[in-house]
Amino acid sequence: MYRFLLTPRWWGINVFAVLAIPFCIFMGSWQLGRFEDRVDSHRQQADRTAAAETAVARPLADLLPVDQVTSGRQARARGTYDAGHQLLVPDRTLDRKAGSRPGFYVLTPLRTDDGKALPVVRGWLPGDADNPADTAKVPAPPTGEVTVTGALQASENIDTSGVQAGGGLPKGQLGMISAASLVNIVPYPVHDAWITLGDSTAPLKAVPPAAAEGSGLDLKAFQNLGYTGEWFVFAGFVVFMWFRLFRREAEAARDLELGIGEGAGEVA
Repeated sequence: MYRFLLTPRWWGINVFAVLAIPFCIFMGSWQLGRFEDRVDSHRQQADRTAAAETAVARPLADLLPVDQVTSGRQARARGTYDAGHQLLVPDRTLDRKAGSRPGFYVLTPLRTDDGKALPVVRGWLPGDADNPADTAKVPAPPTGEVTVTGALQASENIDTSGVQAGGGLPKGQLGMISAASLVNIVPYPVHDAWITLGDSTAPLKAVPPAAAEGSGLDLKAFQNLGYTGEWFVFAGFVVFMWFRLFRREAEAARDLELGIGEGAGEVA
């Protein structure tokens, strides 16, 4: 009755099912592992951030280059603020909650002894970076040599101002905090990192450090979870279709043995 399983057609179907099901299960398990890794990374980053808030600040050179381990750590640097190249970073909020007020960061390069400047976000102000009434509230940076302490951050790779990097913003504004963006604005090399001061001078408000890239439960993490479900659904679909074809073929073979429906065994 089941001799049809030995036909070339069914050999092909069986080989496909035997290969497809483990492959789908493997890919689903891999995507699930990626999601779990992101959850663990998010938890570890949260623990590191909490620990960094009470940790003793370390020299900037000891924490570079910035990675998931050093991101958010308290860094210490000494130098002189370059008020002549102070920049405003528009369209920033202190958090992502609904109803949060729009505003802008105040970024001032700190000329350090190693010859490179460190971008320092001295704080955040509510308002519009294009409005003179709002920008007039920006306090001047301290003069002379100073020591700054703040949370270390990696260079951004997304322009949150809504304007493509490289143009569109007025002079004195910056859409993306990165060495690549600053290299054409300031006449000296810049560290591929920046810090946000934890103790800002009024009326500026301190900017909390952002999670390191790839360590949060972002859209990519939930995409991994969605792909996990898709691969397991594909595996189930292969099993379902195999049993559906098998049942049709078995019923056709049984009818043929009973002399009912001549040629039923040819049904696809």
